[in-house]
Amino acid sequence: MNYQSTRGGAPVALEDAIMSGTAPDGGLFVPVELPHFDPADMPAHVPIRELAQLVLKPFFDGSELSGELDEICADAFTFAAPLRQIETGKQKLSVLELFHGPTAAFKDFGARFLAATMSRIIRRRDDTRPATIVVATSGDTGGAVAAAFHQRPGTRVVVLFPDGRVSPRQEHQLTCWGDNIISLAVKGEFDDCQRLAKALFADAAISAEHNLCSANSINVGRLLPQSVYYAQSSLDYLAANGEPSNYIVPTGNLGNAFACAWAKQMGFPVADMILATNANRTIPDYLDSGNWEPRSSVATLASAMDVGDPSNMERLRQLWGDADALREKLRSFSVSDDEIREQIRTEFARSGLICCPHTATGFHVYRNLLAQERKGNHWIIVATAHAAKFDDIVEPLVGEAIPVPDELARILEWPSHFDTIEPDISEITARL
Repeated sequence: MNYQSTRGGAPVALEDAIMSGTAPDGGLFVPVELPHFDPADMPAHVPIRELAQLVLKPFFDGSELSGELDEICADAFTFAAPLRQIETGKQKLSVLELFHGPTAAFKDFGARFLAATMSRIIRRRDDTRPATIVVATSGDTGGAVAAAFHQRPGTRVVVLFPDGRVSPRQEHQLTCWGDNIISLAVKGEFDDCQRLAKALFADAAISAEHNLCSANSINVGRLLPQSVYYAQSSLDYLAANGEPSNYIVPTGNLGNAFACAWAKQMGFPVADMILATNANRTIPDYLDSGNWEPRSSVATLASAMDVGDPSNMERLRQLWGDADALREKLRSFSVSDDEIREQIRTEFARSGLICCPHTATGFHVYRNLLAQERKGNHWIIVATAHAAKFDDIVEPLVGEAIPVPDELARILEWPSHFDTIEPDISEITARL
């Protein structure tokens, strides 16, 4: 399996696609051809590690890592993605819990898989220089990448996050590592962090000198493992109930949503797809108007989704086409901060479920915008992060303390240390 640029560049091997992050022509890597799976031939109700080995095998065909895929999956998929049933009967609702990893967010799946894969590539290439992994984060990605690469030989990580625009516990997860992790608070917004990361990669001299690699969802190695939990949840529900599932995916940079689109395209029983955004309306506005208009991001309660120029739209358009074609495949709705607050309150009162602000956008779409479609169809809301990461927002709304997962509690005890920089690449290179 080779990988090509969304802009038509020459195909490369999996190892080169992962280590390069972006293609030389500025595009994003995608498989030359997606494999197709027949759900009837796939196992259900098996550990996610075992299913990952089957789903990802075609993507590793011909790779120097093909013989290590089982080990990579065992290294990366060390926690589950349980499908929790919320309602039955005429309205069938489940929540896909993706927050059981070390940093209590879905980003742990992609980050740990990327770390397991990259570390093996680095070991094989025997390069004396460390690989410098640059990650721009709107809240959760950086913490997951830092945790996954912390103290891994042959690597160092530069985490760029918007100063003052992540939750206190998110900031702690971004800045508590030390060792081979460099944490930098950028004066600006997430799009400034993303712009800086792209500028570093675009500078051939800097990229070569520091052996740069990307760990954002622009890296195809992040998206491959994320497609597995969509495959698993849709297969498990189909096996138990004989029908496909519809998904509501909270999204910012479109990586998680694109992984769902991949799973659907590969034949897994994914029916309707709805993308829930916060007040950053770039995606729903594009589907409404047909005009792609990136813009500065707006700070919201769902901070990890504060993205005004979603990178993975390039992959989505390459897969399914422009707005007219995309409307046939998916829909998108914007949810305000007031609606997020109200949904956290009402969902807790209704079902006892405590949602993070991002997951609340999905619940708002389901409860308020899908009155007719809910009946008789199974819907899965993707829970992207644990509410304890946003205790300052959620606890006042539900009126009680949120238990902190053990892994997160351990991390929160470590001291925090970071530098604050202007949005200029010279400030980053000075620290490298």
